[in-house]
Amino acid sequence: MRRFVKRLYLALILLFLYAPIFVLMVYSFNVSKSRGNWGGFTFGWYAELFRDRQIMQALWNTIVLAVLSAVIATFLGTASAIGINAMKKLPKRVILGINNLPVLNPDIVTGVSLMILFIFAFNMIGRGGLGFTTILLAHITFNIPYVILSVLPKLKQLDKNMYEAALDLGATPAAAFFKVILPEITPAIVSGMILAFTLSIDDFIISFFTTGAGVSNLSIIIYSMARRGVNPKINALSTLIFAVVMILLYLVNRMDSEKLKH
Repeated sequence: MRRFVKRLYLALILLFLYAPIFVLMVYSFNVSKSRGNWGGFTFGWYAELFRDRQIMQALWNTIVLAVLSAVIATFLGTASAIGINAMKKLPKRVILGINNLPVLNPDIVTGVSLMILFIFAFNMIGRGGLGFTTILLAHITFNIPYVILSVLPKLKQLDKNMYEAALDLGATPAAAFFKVILPEITPAIVSGMILAFTLSIDDFIISFFTTGAGVSNLSIIIYSMARRGVNPKINALSTLIFAVVMILLYLVNRMDSEKLKH
């Protein structure tokens, strides 16, 4: 009986979390624009979605932003994690506390702060304005702490003697890092990159405050469309995003399981 109650409790939680998404997915195939009536099955909203130039441009901006910010943040975050791991106890605590601030801060605080910083910088140099570059810098900024938090625990698990043993065997510091340390922390680096990519795609508040005219990502476009009422194209777009995320999760989990087998 106790086992049944636990499973029922878990099923109710999953139903509560995913029922709205499944309803959205079903209505993305609804002929009617009404959110309460089923008018028949259609792929028409998906066709209209791909014909909408504004949404397609926002999709391109979102993918480019997510890829660039994830790659750059992963590089900087991994290098920072290696440096933090080599620090002494007190400086490490201070730096980790500073690193945790953007994670704990409300997004609106980070967004407004970055917007003020960018405007101040542009006023100082007398040129430039909010646009693609500023939103990219903002995404890199809030992604770096998450990459550090993903890579640092793996570095702590490593045997400190591995690097020194490689040096004793004649390897240069660079060779010891790339042949000994890097392969061990690669899973954590990949996890940090995927997390940064997902956070970049998902972000709205920071993007809203740091972008300029003519540059929008999907979250901003969906917000502007939703203000005029829920357009069925939003349902179709959200369904595609959900499907892509599920496929990515499946591939990552499959790669991890195969690594454990070997």
